[in-house]
Amino acid sequence: MMARIVIDTNVLISALLNVGRVPDLVIETIVRQRHAVLYDHRVLREYRSVMARPKFTFAPEHVERKVASLLEVGSDVGEVEVWPGAMVDEKDRMFVEVALTGRADVVLTGNGKHYPRDLGFDVMGPTELLGVLERTF
Repeated sequence: MMARIVIDTNVLISALLNVGRVPDLVIETIVRQRHAVLYDHRVLREYRSVMARPKFTFAPEHVERKVASLLEVGSDVGEVEVWPGAMVDEKDRMFVEVALTGRADVVLTGNGKHYPRDLGFDVMGPTELLGVLERTF
């Protein structure tokens, strides 16, 4: 069974900044094992806008290759269910809503403390999820 995963932007940025390290390896494992990466239009816009910030010097073609690899195994959840619960960081709300709408198994994030628990999906960091994927799939 393939996992349904929502990827927070901070993990994607970390993967691009640290090629060959855990954040990059977990994303490469997700793609290689063909897990479903869940997203909506807000998540894609966030990925591209953050990666295009002047403080990052990512080559545009590298960014598009990374996003394209996620889209290859991705699934657009479409119109999301609004989740009215409290959030530590409002910018993370879209990831929770995508996870709920897409019935995600996991939200992959470097900011696990920002996410509510007991919503029907796990919240894991790159090291934890990589371990699970290596053991299970």
